[in-house]
Amino acid sequence: MKRRYFGTDGIRGQSNVFPMTPDLAMRVGIAAGTIFRRGNHRHRVVIGKDTRLSGYMLENAMVAGFTAAGLDAFILGPIPTPAVAMLTRSLRADLGVMISASHNPYEDNGIKLFGPDGYKLSDDIEAEIEDLLEKDLNARLAKSDDIGRAKRVDGVHDRYIEHAKRTLPRDVTLQGLRIAIDCANGAAYKVAPAVLWELGAEVVTIGNEPNGTNINLNCGSTSPVALQKKVDEVRADIGIALDGDADRVIIVDENGSIVDGDQLMAVIAESWAESQQLRGNGIVATVMSNLGLERFLDDKGLGLARTKVGDRYVVEHMRQHNYNVGGEQSGHIVLSDYGTTGDGLVAALQILAAVKRTGRTVSEVCRRFEPVPQLLRNVRISGGKPLEDIQVQKAIADAEAELARNGRLVIRPSGTEPLIRVMAEGDDRAQIERIVNELIGTISNVRTAA
Repeated sequence: MKRRYFGTDGIRGQSNVFPMTPDLAMRVGIAAGTIFRRGNHRHRVVIGKDTRLSGYMLENAMVAGFTAAGLDAFILGPIPTPAVAMLTRSLRADLGVMISASHNPYEDNGIKLFGPDGYKLSDDIEAEIEDLLEKDLNARLAKSDDIGRAKRVDGVHDRYIEHAKRTLPRDVTLQGLRIAIDCANGAAYKVAPAVLWELGAEVVTIGNEPNGTNINLNCGSTSPVALQKKVDEVRADIGIALDGDADRVIIVDENGSIVDGDQLMAVIAESWAESQQLRGNGIVATVMSNLGLERFLDDKGLGLARTKVGDRYVVEHMRQHNYNVGGEQSGHIVLSDYGTTGDGLVAALQILAAVKRTGRTVSEVCRRFEPVPQLLRNVRISGGKPLEDIQVQKAIADAEAELARNGRLVIRPSGTEPLIRVMAEGDDRAQIERIVNELIGTISNVRTAA
């Protein structure tokens, strides 16, 4: 069934344009509140947000919806997504909400929903919510005596700071490290520098002056140039770049080079395997993770389980098969020993622990493998199903046969845009460039003919 509202990571779109309107946000509150209003206890929802201007509007709309459905709303204010997931559990809430469009520009916003266990909602529950959104919700409103209350919760930053600090091994301190951190003018602009400082580091912070419109603007994990310059300027040992809701992280080493999520997962997997903390004898990543990561893990006697693109699919596989490390090349890393969703700061702390324990530089610790040349290109489509065309399927089969064991091919429709994404990787850069260009041409010709 084609979904109208929910994508791979909640509901997302341009603020004040359908579906990211206050009207729909209120209706989501009523619909989700109705579904999670189970039992005779006093029901509650925790609501966090990042620093976008539209967060005020959507926060108030969702409070109205949830209280109308009979839930008490605990308002957290700007706080990282992983903190919302953690607080949903620790405050024994029935539901958690993060109002954020993650790494997108400020014009966008989104709604992420968490169940009482702190995990993102399943497809089935999201389908239930969508079904209710299409119906008259008046009959589902709480009785006058049962309308919920709303209040701001104090001390939530302190709770998350202590939680994050406890994930650093007891035998490790950050004393002696100079750390530059870019908070993307987003949700972690207060808590992330505080965690690093309280653990003993000398901290230089940028991207910590949000004004409602500068979240992810020329800063953060999707634009780490400013952090690279700051690392060089202050001669930092490491740079940490979070995204707008702090569930992603990219590292900059002492030379200003960028370290992506694949390298970070390799570091954590190797470190945890040595300390016998790693479960599942490997990690979980998506089809987009580099072949070099897979080969590195194989050399260490570890496996790589691949899923569809999207952290929710990574988490589902981790839960089903008892893995405790998973993530995406983008830096969305899930460490299930410490949380139920990606946490950029906690992942960074595991990298810092490896650096301190080895006594080596970040560039030495984090360059675990040589990435295989990888090329990703997009084909914009206006309709139809070009991947079902016989000519396209034959071209794909021929390309896969040519790459054989020396590379990989991933072709998939985008989950958010009218695009076909074509990715190839292999040891021969010229070969993968030719293969991608030929496939792009074939798909384009079929699209044009149609």
